[in-house]
Amino acid sequence: MSNFWIYESHTPGYEVRWGITGILHQETTPFQKLDVVETVEFGKALILDGCLQIAEKDEFIYHEMIVHIPMLSHPHPARVLIIGGGDGGTLREVVRHPELRSVDMVEIDEQVIKASKRFFPQVASAFSDERLNLYIADGIEFARGQQGPYDVIIVDSSDPVGPAEQLFTEKFYRDLANLLDEEGMLVVQSESPMFYADYFQNTYKNMANVFPITQVYTASIPTYVSGPWTFTVGSKKHRADNIADNKTVPSSLRYYNKEIHKAAFALPEFMRQMLE
Repeated sequence: MSNFWIYESHTPGYEVRWGITGILHQETTPFQKLDVVETVEFGKALILDGCLQIAEKDEFIYHEMIVHIPMLSHPHPARVLIIGGGDGGTLREVVRHPELRSVDMVEIDEQVIKASKRFFPQVASAFSDERLNLYIADGIEFARGQQGPYDVIIVDSSDPVGPAEQLFTEKFYRDLANLLDEEGMLVVQSESPMFYADYFQNTYKNMANVFPITQVYTASIPTYVSGPWTFTVGSKKHRADNIADNKTVPSSLRYYNKEIHKAAFALPEFMRQMLE
């Protein structure tokens, strides 16, 4: 039993608390408050502005699901863009794919990368990959530029609060669509349909206004707000629920497999109705 607790408030009527055995690191970066703690149940955890971002015990679920769904449904994901994802988990999963030729990663807060390298080396293991081009920059500004074309873009963002709210707008998705090639695919984390229904619905609507094919899939991630967690994919050509021909699932995965890929797109009826 822990004598120390951190509290994470989600709505006026719902909060969770985590038992911790120690605070390993604290700092205030130019963008946010950053903490690394040792939890009783989930190992070390990275916390930004009071919200848990990753924990050692279950981070693989989120990172495998945001990456391998688009990477295995796109026939040739050779050039990838990651926006956010400073902990490095999304990058770690992207570089497992042999088709990858280059990956651009745009993270606004370099201190997140430094903290992850120090405290989560198993998550930040791919920062030395020779295919990586790392930009310490604002993803919104980067999206307005002339980079690309990319085959897959992954937005691994924090919750839509403050500056991150701009990462959930139709304008941002349209800017990213302009960076994709004619077969390109964009995936974003789109929050909890139970606790953040407005953001979930608006993300789908904004994506559907930009892409001819827009789909939602889910995973259960214990350290995120209770219940299903959603991801939304916008695609110019390829359906994300179909695994491309001759694709091989990377080895040593802990959550994703081809059966999970198909099953993740089977939505509960209440979620289907929310998207209609």
